Amino acid sequence: MNDLKTLTLSVCEVAKRAGKYIGEERKGFRMEAVERKHAHDYVSYVDKSSERLIVDALRKLLPEAGFITEEGSATHGDEQYCWVVDPLDGTTNFIHGFAPYCVSIALCCGSDILLGVVYEIVADECFFAWKGGGAFCNGKQLHVSNGEMEDALLCLQLPYNSNAYKPVILHLISQFYGRAASIRMIGSAAMALCYVAAGRLDAYAEKYIGQWDFMAGAIIVSEAGGRVTDYQGNSSFTQGNSSLSQGNSSLSQGNSVVASNGIIHQVLLDNIP
Repeated sequence: MNDLKTLTLSVCEVAKRAGKYIGEERKGFRMEAVERKHAHDYVSYVDKSSERLIVDALRKLLPEAGFITEEGSATHGDEQYCWVVDPLDGTTNFIHGFAPYCVSIALCCGSDILLGVVYEIVADECFFAWKGGGAFCNGKQLHVSNGEMEDALLCLQLPYNSNAYKPVILHLISQFYGRAASIRMIGSAAMALCYVAAGRLDAYAEKYIGQWDFMAGAIIVSEAGGRVTDYQGNSSFTQGNSSLSQGNSSLSQGNSVVASNGIIHQVLLDNIP
């Protein structure tokens, strides 16, 4: 395999090509093209075509790797390496013409996330990181913020599983509205993680999401000096093929993510019911 930096930069180009396709399709996109996967969970030909474009390109970069993809166009068996791909994170944002929405690609090997790339299409921002190499946006190195809770901008997302998560989000809003500087909901897990890495957000929390939503962003936050755990505070939840599952089964397992600048992380964990 190529060195991680070279491979990461090649993946950035793949993500940008997919992003260019998505951006062009958005110009003439019609709501009639939208399909409903689950309640409030949508997909279109754009997601599927983007995924095929990405899978074909990544196979050329690393033929021996398997895949976990949101739309299921490729599979993962016992391969040493595994690509984790979300071809369009923030589909609901996309179909409404509401930024941000992005392409997210990660590469895992055994217990490690080796690299992560997230390309935000509207702003033309490519966030990327490789293990031990730092985190970057359009070539500029990233670092998380150093803010305390009273000055923090939090992202508390709303996953599709509204019935299960409603008590949790209402509790979190009750705990932090007026305690932190403000709260936002942006509609893309991958972008929320990247914004934590860039210091634009101080923390992010969400549950009932797939590996494709958070895997790339997790290493970007970590390499930017932040902390990423699940709702129980476990830091190894994103790692290892044992944690990877194919298709939408991961949603029923309730993957949860808390990402922060590290300073306010424990406060968030202490307030999750």
